[in-house]
Amino acid sequence: MDLPDYYFRVRDNGAFVFRVENDGRQRRLELDQIAVVNLNKGEIKPHGDRALTAQDSAAIAKWMAERRALLAQRDLDDIHRAVDFLNTTTHWIQSRATDEQVDQVTDRLLLAMHDLRTVLVRKRAERGLPG
Repeated sequence: MDLPDYYFRVRDNGAFVFRVENDGRQRRLELDQIAVVNLNKGEIKPHGDRALTAQDSAAIAKWMAERRALLAQRDLDDIHRAVDFLNTTTHWIQSRATDEQVDQVTDRLLLAMHDLRTVLVRKRAERGLPG
């Protein structure tokens, strides 16, 4: 089996980094923790008293860049899904919702949409202003 040299156990704001050690003779796989990554702070902390090799650091830096790109793409995908949900919500309210159901969600939806509109208009205006 062709395994990667490193395994990244993803967590909320980064990952635990393991070196993958494959003992082919006994068909045993060992995961040796070498570092902890915090994406929010951009920190790489060696695990215990370890010193990371240049290869370790390069692999972790590559993973961090790829992970940030993936998370940014997921954020954008979430926004596209939110637009779809807004359209679905509009259709549900118009076609199937009872008066009681509409009353249950109206204030929260209007406040959330007002907040979103305010931020979008402000962001667009900031882009249009020089400097």
